[in-house]
Amino acid sequence: MIGLIQRVTSANVSVDSEVVGTIGQGIVVLVGFQKPDTPELIPKFIERVLSFRVFSDTHGKMNLSVVDKAAGVLWVPQFTLAADTKSGRRPSFSSALAPMKAKELFGELQEEAKKAHVHSDFGCFGAHMHVSLINNGPVTFWLEVD
Repeated sequence: MIGLIQRVTSANVSVDSEVVGTIGQGIVVLVGFQKPDTPELIPKFIERVLSFRVFSDTHGKMNLSVVDKAAGVLWVPQFTLAADTKSGRRPSFSSALAPMKAKELFGELQEEAKKAHVHSDFGCFGAHMHVSLINNGPVTFWLEVD
């Protein structure tokens, strides 16, 4: 399971010009699923994301998480994160989880994330989305859980 985490001042995701998810200060997590991913990984992934320290404390050190800051999390499914780009000119998606299974996993992630962090909002699996964000820093991290 892959998460591309971006610390933001604000962010939203829209589908067909309708905003479907929005947060103020927090993080955007682009989520990609690979073939070995299972529902059992979801709690570990969510815990890692929510406890990942990306916000500065009073000394300017990144020691605070979204939970510590009561900040928002915008979870956005992104199939292309599972692409293999090691060779050629076109990405291969042979390592990506099949769409129906990935949709099920994202649905489970949504349910668990809502329980784990009240300030969670979501993109729409399988939709053409427009994600707008103001990256704060910029601060961006690649997080993998397997």
